[in-house]
Amino acid sequence: MSFFDRHQDLIEKAVQAAKVRGYWSAFSEMPSPKVYGESAPADGKAAFELYQGQKFELNQPGQGQWLSPEVSPYGVKLGVSYPKCDPQALLDAAKAAMPAWQALGARERVGLCVQAITELNARSFEIAHAVMATTGQGWMMAFQAGGPHAQDRALEAVAYAWEEQSRIPAEAVWEKPQGKNPPIRMRKQFEIVGRGVALVIGCGTFPTWNTYPGLFAALATGNAVIVKPHPHAVLPAAITVRVLRDLLAAQGLDPNLVSLFVTDQPEQTQALATHPAVASIDFTGSNAFGQWLMAHCKQAQVYAELAGLNHVLIDSTSAYKAMMDNLAFTLCLYSGQMCTTTQAILVPQGGIDTDEGPKSVQAVQTDLAAAIDRLLAKPEVACAVLGAIQSTDTLARIETAQSGQWGRVVRPSAALTHPEFAGARVRTPVLLACDAADEQAYMHERFGPIASVVTVPSTEAGIKLSERMVREHGALTVGVYSTREPVIQAMTEATWRSRVALSINLTGAVFVNQTAAYSDYHATGGNPAANASYSDSALVANRFRVVQRRQHIQD
Repeated sequence: MSFFDRHQDLIEKAVQAAKVRGYWSAFSEMPSPKVYGESAPADGKAAFELYQGQKFELNQPGQGQWLSPEVSPYGVKLGVSYPKCDPQALLDAAKAAMPAWQALGARERVGLCVQAITELNARSFEIAHAVMATTGQGWMMAFQAGGPHAQDRALEAVAYAWEEQSRIPAEAVWEKPQGKNPPIRMRKQFEIVGRGVALVIGCGTFPTWNTYPGLFAALATGNAVIVKPHPHAVLPAAITVRVLRDLLAAQGLDPNLVSLFVTDQPEQTQALATHPAVASIDFTGSNAFGQWLMAHCKQAQVYAELAGLNHVLIDSTSAYKAMMDNLAFTLCLYSGQMCTTTQAILVPQGGIDTDEGPKSVQAVQTDLAAAIDRLLAKPEVACAVLGAIQSTDTLARIETAQSGQWGRVVRPSAALTHPEFAGARVRTPVLLACDAADEQAYMHERFGPIASVVTVPSTEAGIKLSERMVREHGALTVGVYSTREPVIQAMTEATWRSRVALSINLTGAVFVNQTAAYSDYHATGGNPAANASYSDSALVANRFRVVQRRQHIQD
């Protein structure tokens, strides 16, 4: 039985889920032994621990020195060494592996990709430990976002790839009537050909969730892939690449179709990204490098998800406490180290109407700070929600925010002691306050647990400011709280024009910085922060070409 036949039901469900956009998940997000096996938690932890202090063998071409670039935000001594390979050797091997991969056809490629995803799912505990130790995510987020949610994103990409490629017939008979004369008859055959070698550049905070869509979209459409992980989060990517290489080799295919390029030198990444053989690039991360890729990599299709000014406008609410609790969790989750986290909260200078009576701007500031304190009151809960700070650059930004340079400090950040990891870099959010006229205080993306309550002249002015923020600086998420339908409609139309996702009156267990596979459109591809959509057929449609051949049919 082929892998496609084995997984056909799963593939069809994924395709259908992406069409109806309702809730569906292929993989359980709960780290339960009942789902993953009684020994899965212990086996996963043991597998992770075996990597520590060891060389991570991949048997790739062009292997030279060994690198150990990772520094754990939790203070865990990783000491994993990875092979640094000559990029030209990886490119040559990738190109050599593509013809056999193309010859499989879309059906078999998709089947093998889904087999790989299910094998990754079986190793979710192992991957979760690797994600947690390298990114600073809390355990539950590391398991969910690093494991099943990332795997759902991979399957979603493969579903789009199958849907697009399955529209194309392998061949057709073309018959044109010629009146009294015999018709002209031709046989036309259509070959799906990958665009070329894909380079997938990982980020340091979500090394699987942000990497899998591009990786599996490229593979499923017939391309070889070189995965270039962030130097601080290599292990999750290395495990993924090894799973794929082992699976390819077991099927008699060239494992060099997928390879890992590890470097801690940005200029080497730039040289690879601009190489004529690189046909597509996936990148999630900073504006500076994303803009550099789009400006300099003219030979490649660049799919970039960049930083932006995510924000929320508060006009009024019928659930004030629930709104505050929702916002507090949004700001605290993984210490704001998410591309979708709110960074500015726009509040009219005249205050807001609530179910608890009118609230001034000052009250909103104070009550939001109190909601954060309430959420983080228990140290064990605080550490689980906050995780650890992944980058020392983020620590430096927190200190700058604390100085008052970007506005008045409403709630200062504090260092917490992690109950399990003594060396963990745990920081609570810093909450600032400023006026809309002071644009240098808030009109810049500042990654991490830093948020500003921005006083705007009115709700109407806030809507205009919101649209300008997205147009000029980009955003992946915008939120609005209002009990007035005209306000909601005006904000909706503003987000249509600026092309950004809108969340309305979130007060329950769904947060503006969360995205659900198969349902939410993560990034619209329509503003500076979202160069390409990562949740629809745009992710795959430009990764392959159809090359036809035709010939006369002889009677």
